[in-house]
Amino acid sequence: MTDSILSKAATMEIPINSNGDTRMAEDDSLEQIGGSLDEVVSKLPVAMDLQQVMVSGPNLNETSIVSGGYGGAAEGIIPTSSIKAPSMHHSSSNSSMMSEEATRGVAVEKFDSVKKWSINTYKCTKQMFSERFGRGTKTVDLELEAQIDVLRETKFKYERILRLAQELTSHFYNMVQTQQALGDTFADLSQKSPELQDEFGYNAETQRLLCKNGETLLGAINFFVSSINTLVNKTMEDTLMTIKMYENARLEFDAYRTDLEELSTGPRDAAAMVRIEMAQQQYQIQREKYERLRSDVTIKLKFLEENKVKVMHKQLLLFHNAISAYFAGNQQQLEQTLRQFNVKLKPLGSDKPSWLEEQ
Repeated sequence: MTDSILSKAATMEIPINSNGDTRMAEDDSLEQIGGSLDEVVSKLPVAMDLQQVMVSGPNLNETSIVSGGYGGAAEGIIPTSSIKAPSMHHSSSNSSMMSEEATRGVAVEKFDSVKKWSINTYKCTKQMFSERFGRGTKTVDLELEAQIDVLRETKFKYERILRLAQELTSHFYNMVQTQQALGDTFADLSQKSPELQDEFGYNAETQRLLCKNGETLLGAINFFVSSINTLVNKTMEDTLMTIKMYENARLEFDAYRTDLEELSTGPRDAAAMVRIEMAQQQYQIQREKYERLRSDVTIKLKFLEENKVKVMHKQLLLFHNAISAYFAGNQQQLEQTLRQFNVKLKPLGSDKPSWLEEQ
């Protein structure tokens, strides 16, 4: 019976309906047996255990992909178990979280900075108006304030000296240029006027000598102007910048001192004690900053005074000797003065005379 069933199953036809669906025809022999499909399968000698088939069957994870199609070379076989999709979602989520945390940290830092600046500006502005209207107290170092006032007055006067010296340089330069042009004209007329050759020649020589001495004096005045400019606009200005920082620190110190005094006279509950402690810390920080800058200002004022005396002693002596030698007509004394103060002069003979003067 088993052989007849297998032979009928092997010759079974699969009809195709009009819709294109394939359906298995009913097996009359199976209906005649009246047994279940499990009983028929159990009677088949070639039937295999389903569990054994599943165990011995191919593993889906070890399915191979042949790159060359059916019958391709073995080298083109890629086991799918070795192909793993990268964990892009996990890494991208971590990076986005890190960037969000970094952005949040920068935002919090900027907010804290703006908050501290606003509080500090409010306290300093309040302290400044209180001092101007006579309702606030101000920390004053009388000795240091007197030195600062002297420095500002000295700087104002030295700026006037510098401005006048620059005007003198400009006017004197124009005079030297005029003397040079006048000397060239006299020399030209000396060649073209035989009847006045000697007179024009004397005046041309005098103007050339005055022009040469004028250039030497001009070098001395330029050196004087340069030294005064360095003293006023660099040395004094640097000290005044430190003084400005000191004055700002003094204002902040008084602002936080006033704030601490107001909190100390108020209630002493838990919240007030926390505010007092924070105000005490800020007061200590501002006090240390104020004392440090006050020490810096004291030291800079001392060194500035020493430097000012040293520089002005040299420059005033140079200016006096050069002016005196020039208007006395003492060329050797004028050149010696410039060499004494290390003012570079043009080498003799660098200004060659014109061909008219050599005639």
